[in-house]
Amino acid sequence: MNRSPTRSPIPLRLAFSLALIPLFSSVSLYAASVAQSSPDGKIKFTLTDDKGVPTYSVSYQGQEVIQPSRLGLEFKAVDGFVRDLKIADSATTSSDSTWEQPWGEQRLMRDHHNELLVTLTGIDNTKKTMQVRVRLFDDGLGFRYEVPEQKKLAPRKDNKIEIIDEKTEFIIPAPDKTIAWWIPGRAWNRYEFLYNTTPLKAMDRAHTPMTFKLPSGVHVSIHEAALTDYAAMVLDQQRDGVLKADLTPWSDGVKVKTQLGFKSSWRTIQIADNAAGLINSSLILNLNEPNKLGDVSWVKPGKYIGIWWGMHVGTNTWGSGEKHGATTANTKHYMDFAAQNGFDGVLVEGWNEGWDGDWYNNGDIFSFTKPYKDFDIAEITRYGLNKGVRLIGHHETSGAVTNYKNQMDDAFDLYKKYGVTQVKTGYVADGGKAKRIDENGIARNEWHDGQFMIGEYLRSVTEAAERHISINTHEPIKDTGLRRTYPNWIAREGARGQEYNAWGSPPNPPEHTVMLPFTRMLAGPMDYTPGIFNLAPYGLDAENRVQSTLAKELALYVIIYSPIQMAADLIENYYEQDGKTLKPAFQFIRDVPTDWEVSKAIGGEVGDYAIIARQQRNSEDWFVGAITDEAARKVNIPLNFLKAGKRYEAQIYRDGDKAEWKTNPYDLVIEKKVVTASDNLKFKLGTSGGVAIRFKALP
Repeated sequence: MNRSPTRSPIPLRLAFSLALIPLFSSVSLYAASVAQSSPDGKIKFTLTDDKGVPTYSVSYQGQEVIQPSRLGLEFKAVDGFVRDLKIADSATTSSDSTWEQPWGEQRLMRDHHNELLVTLTGIDNTKKTMQVRVRLFDDGLGFRYEVPEQKKLAPRKDNKIEIIDEKTEFIIPAPDKTIAWWIPGRAWNRYEFLYNTTPLKAMDRAHTPMTFKLPSGVHVSIHEAALTDYAAMVLDQQRDGVLKADLTPWSDGVKVKTQLGFKSSWRTIQIADNAAGLINSSLILNLNEPNKLGDVSWVKPGKYIGIWWGMHVGTNTWGSGEKHGATTANTKHYMDFAAQNGFDGVLVEGWNEGWDGDWYNNGDIFSFTKPYKDFDIAEITRYGLNKGVRLIGHHETSGAVTNYKNQMDDAFDLYKKYGVTQVKTGYVADGGKAKRIDENGIARNEWHDGQFMIGEYLRSVTEAAERHISINTHEPIKDTGLRRTYPNWIAREGARGQEYNAWGSPPNPPEHTVMLPFTRMLAGPMDYTPGIFNLAPYGLDAENRVQSTLAKELALYVIIYSPIQMAADLIENYYEQDGKTLKPAFQFIRDVPTDWEVSKAIGGEVGDYAIIARQQRNSEDWFVGAITDEAARKVNIPLNFLKAGKRYEAQIYRDGDKAEWKTNPYDLVIEKKVVTASDNLKFKLGTSGGVAIRFKALP
């Protein structure tokens, strides 16, 4: 359905004042305005061309959450879409469909949206065209730029064009009273920073997702979706409340190298009445394209253990020698434990040549096909497959992406030969120091979230898919929902994980894992690696330790979603002192699944506490996790998510009455009770504490 733009005269005094502004070379005497609302009518997006500059605003239940903000693209060598523009046409459509995730936190996903497509051209009838496509859902909206092929913008026959700036703004009201949760963007440690809690106006340049709370209590998160052949967006606060899209550049300063007929990633704005509502959003996935890989039954969610934590706490080394962790004997030992306890994979890091010495700077010498002599990959994979346990592969690049690219085919072929179906990749290097060798043989340093690296991350995923291998990316590009399009991109890191508790200065504080569900986790699954049972490997008084109770470590399996979950500790720490009897708390890790039918955030506040319930796929069983920050807290969990009229055995793993993370983190009570959907469960969580519950359906 086409709708003509609504035009209204500019007041005389405004028209006169505009003549004094030199930024615009021409000014329309009329301003066009088009709008579209979400299916429930609560969210409204309005786009205008007043003063020849396209601007948009967003309101929620009549309250402006994004004030009039600029749109536009600036190109190198040719005039782009910055000023002297008008709305030439607009069209609206609606869609309501349901699609199924092959794996995920929710099996069935409803995609119900209204769409607005706006065509912008030059005021002086310049024959250049850009479109802004907007999709509004009940949980937020996304918009993107679409620039078709056109002679006016094509100085070269190959239609190549370079973007040097994106003008998109997000102007937030009341920046001094709005609270923001953010990490610095384009800084040395990529996404691995502790979250800041500040008034919005104190924010500098921030990565997305960036979450904020308006004075009204409305929660908003800004991010992006379907980021492929484009540059990642960080948010640069230029004036108080004015957040500008700042595209991560190539080493030569150009932001995006593309050709006409391109589409940007979606700029997303998730909106909810409260913090928990953000978690329940499906916006990011709905803005991605459907599965391009066809049958992906070979992509398997699951739980794994690994030769990993030992390197972080100094028990083992990645490099060869007497403490080498990746040996044939040690891997078989871990596979035995995995087979006995229902784990389907063993991750092994440090198996391949290149780790000796300063591995952080060894990127150019890593081999991805040559094992160390004490790691017999043929024997290990044969042994594991006989037990129903797969070897999980590992490729650490140390940021030398060209070296990895040159070996990628052979590396994945080797894994395919030995039945390895999942690989953890790593790109450890300071931000801005991913090493690319250009066409002239010159080394260039690129950002992890620039267009070049975005292509390299996706290359690893598509190459792996050809061999039926899934990828778990560490030091990744941020998640933007591409797991829908490429379901073998099964997880990634992209935030401070468990390893910081072993050696970080400081380690992750109690609020960190309570921040993640409302910030980083809005983007998608995270391989956080929970399940540490020896919470203080260097002693309770040491700085480096896990700053939580044991019950909280269990609850993280529900709170921090990933289709692959690791029991991250040394396997000996899961046993009692006799070395034979498993600790009772380990039963929850054995029971908790990684693939879900339904997920619901029940309650929470950013950085304070979170309560999430998930139903196991192909089962009537439910699981609940609740965690808190450094404050002890009472929580009430209504069980109305359970099936009415059904009885369940609640298997509860909770903080003991004296549990607190500093001096008494192991105080854990395990108990059972029969409950129904009409019940409420109340718990007292210790400082940095939690509760984990399995609701087992009774006959």
